[in-house]
Amino acid sequence: MLLDTPSLYFRAFYGIPETITAPDGSPVNAVRGLIDMIATLVRQHSPAQLAATMDADWRPAFRVTAIPTYKAHRVAQGDEEEVPDTLVPQIAVIEQVLDAVGIARLESPGYEADDVIGTLTHQAPGAVDIVTGDRDLFQLVDDARPVRVLYTARGIRNLQIVDEAFVSAKYGIPGRGYADFATLRGDPSDGLPGVPGVGEKTAASLITRFGTLESMLAALDSGTAEGFPAGARTRLSAARDYLAAAPAVVKVAHDAPLPAADLNLPAKPRDPESLVRLADKYGLDSPLNRLLDVLAAS
Repeated sequence: MLLDTPSLYFRAFYGIPETITAPDGSPVNAVRGLIDMIATLVRQHSPAQLAATMDADWRPAFRVTAIPTYKAHRVAQGDEEEVPDTLVPQIAVIEQVLDAVGIARLESPGYEADDVIGTLTHQAPGAVDIVTGDRDLFQLVDDARPVRVLYTARGIRNLQIVDEAFVSAKYGIPGRGYADFATLRGDPSDGLPGVPGVGEKTAASLITRFGTLESMLAALDSGTAEGFPAGARTRLSAARDYLAAAPAVVKVAHDAPLPAADLNLPAKPRDPESLVRLADKYGLDSPLNRLLDVLAAS
């Protein structure tokens, strides 16, 4: 099981009131929420291994070079992400808690959590469950292995299981065609413009007809009009530079450099003394006891 940790702690932050505080009055809603999410996931899905992936770089240079608008609307100042002031200090606490419990926490310099997930998925010998609220990771579903996304849009206790059949039914595309579909359609939430005039229906028909973006571009470059909806060929030709650059932005990496890590679930805390200090300082006794009970029983 691979956790898109930023997606989960943002969800916890916005879903749990900031009145949930540490003894000193500082909010710990994201911390407590994430701990309880992990306990619920382990209890309900019994993964053999678990990794909490992190953003070492939320807006990697290679993606910005390819598409300068990538996440540009979410820049606070300099190149820092716009994050609520009361969430920022909680991220450091989350990292300390994960480390003290002994849950593998992985990141890769110059890459996002999505890329760490893509790399771990590529390396995994068997089944993988990816927990996220980010549709970008739908591109990794693969029924043959299987690789599934446990999509959090309806909450941790009501996860949507996303497999190839779900992607096909939802978007009308081949089950593993989400990345190419998203490239054509665009994604305003990430500052990805897409091809002007090409919406979901046209994007879906193109990916269904040609199978992949690469095949579609080969047909476009060959000059044939066969398989292109009315007007689409002109729009795609005008967006040729974008279509050459966008896959580097949309597709998650499969080769991000990662440190060696033990992904096995810890039966007991890695650093009990640190965990006690964190529990006392931030008032985390109850959620940590729930998590530790679940881990001990797994």
